[in-house]
Amino acid sequence: VEIVESGGGLVQPGGSLKLSCAVSGFPVSSSSMSWDRQAPGQGRELIATVSPKGITSYADSVKGRFTISRDNAKNMVYLQMNNLKPEDTADYYCLGRGIYWGQGTQVTVSS
Repeated sequence: VEIVESGGGLVQPGGSLKLSCAVSGFPVSSSSMSWDRQAPGQGRELIATVSPKGITSYADSVKGRFTISRDNAKNMVYLQMNNLKPEDTADYYCLGRGIYWGQGTQVTVSS
């Protein structure tokens, strides 16, 4: 199993980023897939999940701004992040089946 996140970077407040998660070793179509994040000096926060049936759920901190999606044909999961705030600065991780993580991608929101 391998999970590789990409798409992080530096963005100004109010800007957007789209994170990608490439998965190998199991099908995202039949798996619960999530994004979580860890801000500097803080614990991990689960922010978005898509179930095998395609049901999505979000943490209150990102609801209405972030969207999780998946492409079953490419076996990839995405996190579209809009209206980014400085408090969204964190390392973002893709989580598969509750037990597989990637190395993360860093997002910095700053002017």
